[in-house]
Amino acid sequence: MLDIDGIVSIPEDELIEKFVRATGAGGQNVNKVSSAVELRFDIARSSALDEALRTRLLARRDRRVTAEGVLVIQAQRFRDQAKNRIDARERL
Repeated sequence: MLDIDGIVSIPEDELIEKFVRATGAGGQNVNKVSSAVELRFDIARSSALDEALRTRLLARRDRRVTAEGVLVIQAQRFRDQAKNRIDARERL
C-alpha cells in the first residue's frame, strides 16, 4: 500500500513498474543496466480514488496522463534502480 497523503492509499497491485535503460550520459554501464523506472497508475480504473478526485485528476492538462487515463512517471535521476524506484513513488 502506497500512502499518498494520509487519506488516499494506493494498493500495490494498482501500480505497474517497468525497468528500462536510462538515457543520457553514464558511461558504458548505461547500455547494459536497466536502472530507470517507468511507474504507471491507472487513474481511470483505480479503486483507491473517489469519483470527485478521479474526475479532477483526469481533467488536468498533464502530459504524463495518457488518453486512456493512465499516469506515467519516468524516473532516471539516479544510476541506482532502487533509488529511481523510490523517486518515482515519491513523485506519484
